Amino acid sequence: MKKNDIAAMDIKTLKETEQKIREELMRLRLKKGFEQLENPKRMRNLRKDLARVLTRVKQLEKAL
Repeated sequence: MKKNDIAAMDIKTLKETEQKIREELMRLRLKKGFEQLENPKRMRNLRKDLARVLTRVKQLEKAL
């Protein structure tokens, strides 16, 4: 997910995106425990996306 994409989102969309990322991370963690992931970098990228989303949510909440 690009930084510009995140900057264009409103709080509601950001929170939905946060939830989707968290769910996907949970699925990948479970999958990692049982079998080898086809793309291990996906977890790292999702964690970074989650951090970007959470940072943007805090910025918007602070502005209000």
